[in-house]
Amino acid sequence: MANSRINTIHYPTIPPQSKQVQQKKAVQQSFQSILESQTAELKVSKHAQKRLNERNIHITPSQWNEIHEKMLDAKQKGVTDSVIVMKEAVLVASTKNHTIITALDQSNEADQLITNINGTIIMPN
Repeated sequence: MANSRINTIHYPTIPPQSKQVQQKKAVQQSFQSILESQTAELKVSKHAQKRLNERNIHITPSQWNEIHEKMLDAKQKGVTDSVIVMKEAVLVASTKNHTIITALDQSNEADQLITNINGTIIMPN
């Protein structure tokens, strides 16, 4: 007579492959964003450089480094175009391209309307 007992085998639960693939993509994206942030260089457009010179706006190397760091933070948060408010100037920047587009003097009251911006960076004094 045959044994009518059924032996069950318990296998460990394996998460669906789609979750593993999603996690792998997230890790790759994180690595990609870190890599981009490390290799991205802050650029100043010709127009912005002209405005900085015309308006006698001087930004120190340490301020440029801090601006760049804040732009990288803003980019990671999804900001593509930003206004950077400083004590001595207001800069308009493309965080997507790591580029300063133009510069305004804080005392220049004629240029107070800035459009097409989706983020603001306020720099400490």
